[in-house]
Amino acid sequence: MLKGFFNVPQPLNEPVLNYGPRSRERFELHAALAEARAQQLDIPMYINGQEVRTGTTAEIRPPHDHQHLLATYHEGDAGHVNAAIDAALAAKANWENLPWEQRAAIFLKAADLLAGPYRAKINAATMLGQSKNAYQAEIDAACELIDFLRFNVQYMTEIYAQQPPVNGKGVWNRVEHRPLEGFVFAITPFNFTAIAGNLAASVAMMGNVVVWKPAPAQIYSANVIMQVFIEAGLPAGVINLIYVDGPMAGDIIFKHPDFAGIHFTGSTGVFQNIWRIIGENIHQYKSYPRIVGETGGKDFVLAHASADADVVSTALIRGAFEYQGQKCSAASRAYIPASLWPKVKELMQRDIASLKMGPVEDLENFVNAVIDERSFDKLAKYIDDAKADTSVEIIAGGAHDKTKGWFIEPTVIQVNDPYYVTMCNELFGPVLTVYVYEDDRFAEIMDIIDKTGIYALTGSVISKDRYAIAEATYKLRNAAGNFYINDKPTGAVVGQQPFGGARGSGTNDKAGSMLNLLRWVSARTIKETFDPPKDYRYPFLEKEI
Repeated sequence: MLKGFFNVPQPLNEPVLNYGPRSRERFELHAALAEARAQQLDIPMYINGQEVRTGTTAEIRPPHDHQHLLATYHEGDAGHVNAAIDAALAAKANWENLPWEQRAAIFLKAADLLAGPYRAKINAATMLGQSKNAYQAEIDAACELIDFLRFNVQYMTEIYAQQPPVNGKGVWNRVEHRPLEGFVFAITPFNFTAIAGNLAASVAMMGNVVVWKPAPAQIYSANVIMQVFIEAGLPAGVINLIYVDGPMAGDIIFKHPDFAGIHFTGSTGVFQNIWRIIGENIHQYKSYPRIVGETGGKDFVLAHASADADVVSTALIRGAFEYQGQKCSAASRAYIPASLWPKVKELMQRDIASLKMGPVEDLENFVNAVIDERSFDKLAKYIDDAKADTSVEIIAGGAHDKTKGWFIEPTVIQVNDPYYVTMCNELFGPVLTVYVYEDDRFAEIMDIIDKTGIYALTGSVISKDRYAIAEATYKLRNAAGNFYINDKPTGAVVGQQPFGGARGSGTNDKAGSMLNLLRWVSARTIKETFDPPKDYRYPFLEKEI
């Protein structure tokens, strides 16, 4: 093993490219999009470093162009789940014994591959498979994933540096931050390529082995992530990527004695069911599993009477409609004072009318399609129900069309009841509900915000009044794990705003920080005594003379 206390490269947030007209990145992205659309990929699973094809395939079609076949992927069965577990456990000894700086080098190389030769490819895959525009793909699939990899290496070294500050005379105290015993199951969502890559990579970086099941709608870009990891030198079996039925996989994994933890992003209902199953099987495990999950959100924007109307309108449009509102942090309920509402409404209607909606290949489109037909149908029903309800008003949008793709217009619903269904239920789409309150009810409205629904992920207050900001920051301290002042409630940046919420929104283990990586190690205290005692007798046992 190499000798030395090594310093890793200082992480800096990856610069966001702007994809302006005639820019190099725009040209490279268009080329990558054209290349991807010109072929139909045959996507394998990756088990023990091998590409696995079963012959049982499912289709991948762009959400904004569901008549175009982009790829097929090979579906696995129970045998592939067991093979992935066996491969992970077989790789465990060599991987966890590899010096930490060698593990770090793999993920630092992966970051550089994504920043360079794979940047256009990962962005194009995210755009086509998940219907993200160029900017949303850039800040997710390229920049955020790169940041996760680089900053997590730094956090890993900071964890290893955490040692007892005091050593007694003749004693050396040490703490080893061991990988978990067994394997970790990563279940990842469709909406963020970076989250998918990070949920597997952050666990593996700390010396663990992983079975990774992505959402079907994210498999197209997950395949690129796995290609990057392999090119970066990730040994076979450390991360095993499988496309299998969730309940079937869970029935095997959650009964396995070597199950050591789950890293999850998805729905609250699924996470709660997983937690219940783990509890029922707790007697079967060698260790208590680590359960880490980020789930849903019903994220709020609270405007104070002192706020600038244009700031409020911009925060709402960006926060609610970027990536079609399919961010767990997306603004989906807003509370606007009556004195400010007429101007905010005017600005929102003006700007929403200017939003272009269509396929991702046209970079002028701000809005693209929602992820699939199931999401489309759910959102369309909420919108149609609102149209039929005489107590609410659609003030912008309201149209939807699935002819070519799963397109839902950015929609704003104004309600008279702060507990109207779309103020409470997580919709996960481009639908924003607004409740207008009397200016003197600012304190009361914060109580309503705090008590509405089960979630506590993100929220923001917009105000120029410092007393109002201070009051909201305190009163809403448990209503959001990420709280924004004079900004939209989305766009957390690794190394700047660690992300996660509590209550029904998850375990708040803060992706993008050291806190998350600490969940994937198990500390061992080592005490070494240099001149140990040779007589059991303590001085107090001596007889007085």
